[in-house]
Amino acid sequence: MTTMRLSVAAVQMVSTPRVQDNLAAAQALLTQAARQGAELAVLPEYFCLMGRQDGDKLAACEAFGDGPIQAFLSRTARELGLWIAGGTLPLRADDERRVRNSSLVFAPDGACAARYDKVHLFRFDDGRERYDEARAIEPGAAPAAFTLMARDGGRWRVGLSVCYDLRFPELYRQLAADLLLVPSAFTHTTGQAHWEPLLRARAIENLAYVAAPAQGGLHENGRRTWGHSLVVDPWGVVMAQRADEGPGLAMAVLDGERLAQLRRQLPALDHRAL
Repeated sequence: MTTMRLSVAAVQMVSTPRVQDNLAAAQALLTQAARQGAELAVLPEYFCLMGRQDGDKLAACEAFGDGPIQAFLSRTARELGLWIAGGTLPLRADDERRVRNSSLVFAPDGACAARYDKVHLFRFDDGRERYDEARAIEPGAAPAAFTLMARDGGRWRVGLSVCYDLRFPELYRQLAADLLLVPSAFTHTTGQAHWEPLLRARAIENLAYVAAPAQGGLHENGRRTWGHSLVVDPWGVVMAQRADEGPGLAMAVLDGERLAQLRRQLPALDHRAL
């Protein structure tokens, strides 16, 4: 890649149990990102719904290719002329008692360009907070990446992941991407300890950009998420960060020449022996 640039917005939200309210909030933030020159906007995990209980995901579940949440993403991408990575939304699973936690990417023409179903499901219990995604979510089985054609003609290989995937570096090696997306809803407890170090590590070891939008704040269901949405460069430098809780954007312009230069200077990806 040479002289390629891509403006990216990591969108931070504090989603509610009401899908329509969340779509309206996402619409406002995506419009803001487009007005500020973004070509790619990435929504956080569960952008469309932070339910009060696991069953809320089932009630909002959609069949792949059909449903109001997907229609919103497609229409908004087309109206704004924007690539949109739709955080995650609940899609129908093989097990009717569960859903897939799926990240869908829509191109500026409104077409769905990629789908990734979250592979690694979060479980945490410190005696005060308890989470077990497997109760309501069916895991995916395969990595996913797509090619983003930028306005300047540049081609970016973009790898998809979601939240807890961040703790499994082998997934990111398989993606072999220029840009890694990590839409998340990290808890305040785990985010405070591990969010930024893990994101910077994935960027450094893969010599890739990382865009990580997050839920950030106190939700109506009582859950508190860490936020601190950010964009990291291939050297591990934080380029942009949403430092406060609450909705907003972390925006940065990715430089394809810097990426190529760093990979030439430190060809670690070519030195893998195992």
